[in-house]
Amino acid sequence: MRAALALLRPGPFRRYIVGTAISDTGTWMQVMAQGWLMSTLTNKAILLGMANFAAGLPMLALTMFGGSAADRCDKRKILVATQVVQIAFALLIGALIMSGQIQIWHVIVVSFLLGTAFAFEMPALSALVPELVRREEIGSAIAFDRAVFHGTRLVGPAVAGFIVALWGTASAFFVNAFSFLAFIAALLSLPPRPAGSVEEEQKRASGIKDGFRYVAADRTMLAMVSLIAVTTVFIFPVISVMMPLYVRNELGLGPDRMGFLMAMSGIGAVAGAVGLLSIARGRRLAWILAGVIAVTCGVLVLAGTRRFALAAPALTMISLGLSMNFGLANTIVQERAPAHLRGRISAVMGLSFFGLMPIAGLVVTSLSDLIGMRRALASAAIAYGLGALFIVSRAARNIAKIPVLEKSEAEAVTAA
Repeated sequence: MRAALALLRPGPFRRYIVGTAISDTGTWMQVMAQGWLMSTLTNKAILLGMANFAAGLPMLALTMFGGSAADRCDKRKILVATQVVQIAFALLIGALIMSGQIQIWHVIVVSFLLGTAFAFEMPALSALVPELVRREEIGSAIAFDRAVFHGTRLVGPAVAGFIVALWGTASAFFVNAFSFLAFIAALLSLPPRPAGSVEEEQKRASGIKDGFRYVAADRTMLAMVSLIAVTTVFIFPVISVMMPLYVRNELGLGPDRMGFLMAMSGIGAVAGAVGLLSIARGRRLAWILAGVIAVTCGVLVLAGTRRFALAAPALTMISLGLSMNFGLANTIVQERAPAHLRGRISAVMGLSFFGLMPIAGLVVTSLSDLIGMRRALASAAIAYGLGALFIVSRAARNIAKIPVLEKSEAEAVTAA
């Protein structure tokens, strides 16, 4: 914790954290508002999945190009451009809602266009944080960044729930548009990445396949990417796509209670992210296993309960496990990634989440329409638990060791 608080000394990382905290709060407000908007336009889970499918297609096609651009170009300029795009589309959807012209296809088309921006934003953002701190601070910086991200997840949806109830759905989109300005100001204040040696710059300009090769040759990284992939396929459609319909149809609640449920989910996420700061390297395996069990049990509770009093702690438990495992996986990958490949390795990591989301969103939502939401939730929980435990058990020895690669080791893995 002391190491994490030391990161708040005056400097680029503190400016970044302040800017992203404001921007992420607005983003979570829009996430909640868009989910509620979609649930008022349709009762079919498959149509909710279509928005994620549309967003995921360009990410699947372009994320590796985004990772290559993050290694070659100024990450600040990439991120400023993507924020401007998001401002424009938030204002557009807000205006369509206010005019009463909003339709499902509007949300789907905008989701597709935003997915293109996300394909370049995600790897650049993931690779930027390690550049703002010393190498020995990377783990603490990532944990701190995740804690802030999930802290805004706690605040944003709760605020959005009340704002939507008072002033309508469009208000959340407008607030989100203005919140991006704080992050743009922070990005413009950051120093550019110092130029490396001629050899390093040549490596930065190498092909996008180098990121895949590096991850495939490193068994620890591959295990972390696989763990995120199985989580994406079975769990994230449940909490990010189907939750508005679950709240409306299965629990019979309104937008204020949905905002509260998302806030409870944020509490678990914050607890998980803050907990990362105190997990010793040798204890990572035990906590990953605990996270898998927590997520599995939480989704099973959602599948069986009709009570708000049980759904809220179940969501907290799910988000706690997800936050811990995503944070640990990302920390392990970033610690092992050489600087000249960090953008492309971040892109590979992102593909295991964003690249699979469009497919997973359609599969799980289609299953929900076919056999019912509660049976779909139970099936997803069981499949996730078995798959994740298999992956972790196969890589247990490597996860327990988790060595930080020195330069010579990194070059050996690259050569392999």
